[in-house]
Amino acid sequence: HEDEEKFVTDFKKGRINEPMFSRAQSSPASFMAETSSIHSELSDHSDETEKLLPKSRSKGSLLMQLCRAPIASLECMEDLQHASNNEQMACNKDFLQIPRPVSRQSNQLINSGLKYRNLGKSGLRASNLGLGTWTTFGAQLTEEQMEDILNFAYDSGINVFDTSEIYSGGKAEAMLGKLLKKKDWQRSSYIITTKIYWGKGETDARGLSRKYIVESLKKSLERLQLDYVDIVFLHRVDNMCPMEEIVRAMTHCINKGWAMYWGTSRWSSVEIMESYTNCRQFNCITPICEQSEYHMFCRDKVELYVPELYNKIGVGCMAWSPLAMGLITSKTDDEVPIFTRPSFRKKYSNLTWNEDDRDCVNKETKENKEGYTLLGDRLPTDESHRQRIKLREISMIAERLGCTPTQLSIAWGVKNEHVQCQLVGAPSMEQLYENIQSLQVVPKLNSHVMNELERLLDNKPIRPPIISTLQQR
Repeated sequence: HEDEEKFVTDFKKGRINEPMFSRAQSSPASFMAETSSIHSELSDHSDETEKLLPKSRSKGSLLMQLCRAPIASLECMEDLQHASNNEQMACNKDFLQIPRPVSRQSNQLINSGLKYRNLGKSGLRASNLGLGTWTTFGAQLTEEQMEDILNFAYDSGINVFDTSEIYSGGKAEAMLGKLLKKKDWQRSSYIITTKIYWGKGETDARGLSRKYIVESLKKSLERLQLDYVDIVFLHRVDNMCPMEEIVRAMTHCINKGWAMYWGTSRWSSVEIMESYTNCRQFNCITPICEQSEYHMFCRDKVELYVPELYNKIGVGCMAWSPLAMGLITSKTDDEVPIFTRPSFRKKYSNLTWNEDDRDCVNKETKENKEGYTLLGDRLPTDESHRQRIKLREISMIAERLGCTPTQLSIAWGVKNEHVQCQLVGAPSMEQLYENIQSLQVVPKLNSHVMNELERLLDNKPIRPPIISTLQQR
C-alpha cells in the first residue's frame, strides 16, 4: 500500500501523467501520440523507477511492474538477439542436445506435426507415427536405453507401440511389458498391438488354427503383463486353415476381452475380402486394419488396393518399413545401409517372412536364413544400380529441403492420407528423434516437390485394365 500511495502522490504532483489504461479509450491518433510521450516520460524518470523497483518487487506492486515492463521487454529482445547468433549456437553443444520433454503437453516442438487418425472406420484413434519394437527392443540395446526410447516416444505424443511374438524370440514383448509395468501411464493413453502366426521360432508350432490363436494370444499377454491388447494382427494368412475358423477364433478372443480389435498383416486384398465376407456370413467381428509394407520402392498395394478396401469394408492401413529395410537411410557404414549389414542379418536370423518354410532357402536370390529377402538382394544388378542413382537424387532433394533422406522418406509416407499410422524403428535415441522430426518435413512436400519425386521414382502404380469376358466372346 505504501508503494501505491507514493504512486498516487507522484501522480497528483504531476510527476506522472494520466494512466495508460484510461488513454486507450481516446481516438487512435491521440492514443499513438500519447504513447510516444509515455515512452519518453519513462526514459526521463528511469532513475526514479530504478529506485522504486526493488521495493515494488518485494511488495509485489503490480503498477510498478507494468511501468517497467516495456523497458524490460526491450532488454530481453537485445539478449535474444545476441543469443540467436548462428556461430554461438554452433559452438554451444546445448543447442544440439535432444530435448527431453517432461510430458506430452510440454513437447510443443514435436507435437506440432503429430496428428491422430481413426484406424480404418473404427473409433480407435492412433498417432500418425508409431514405434515398432523389431529394431528397438533387442540385444543391441540396454534396458536403460530401451526405457529412454519408450519414454521419449510417449512424451512426444506417440501412442502406438507395435510388437510381435517372434521379435527377438518373444523378448521384445517381455521387455515392453516390463517397461510398461514400471510406468504410471493410463492404459487408455496408449495402444499396444502384437502379431501372431510364427510362434517363437518352432516350425511345428505356428499357423492360425483356433487352438494356436488362443494359446499364442494368452502367452503374449503374459509376456506383456497386460489384461488385453488393443489390436492383434494375424502375421500372414494360413492356407491350411479355413477362413471361417480364423474369423470365429478372432471373435472369440475379442468377446473374452483379450483383444479389442483384430487386423491382418501382409494379406492380399482378396484374402482380406474373403475374411470380411466370412465375418458377415457368420456374424463375426470384422478386421479394422491391414499392416502393409510401404515406401518409395513398394507402392502398389497401399496406393491401389488399400483405398478400395477402406471405402468398401472400412479396413484401414498401418504401414511399416518406411526406409525400405534400411535402404533409404542417412546412417551408413562404408556406404552400406545399417539394416543390410551382416550384423543385422545375424540378429534376425530366427525371423521368417516368406511363404516357404525355413528349410526352403533359395541361395540364388541370396535369401538369408530368416527367409526375408532384403530389397537390395531382391533387385537385379541393373535395377539395383538404377535404385542407387535414385537414392542419390533423393538425397539431393532432402538436402534442398533441409532434412535427411530418412526424414524425407518417412514424411513421404505420412503424406499419404490412406496411411493412418506409419511404424518407425529406433535403434537409438538419435534415430528416434530424427524420425519424429520428419513430421516437420510434411508441410514442405508441396505439389512441386511431390511431382519431382514422382518423376524421379517413375514407379507410380497403375491399375491393370479390366478385361470383360463378354467382350471377348
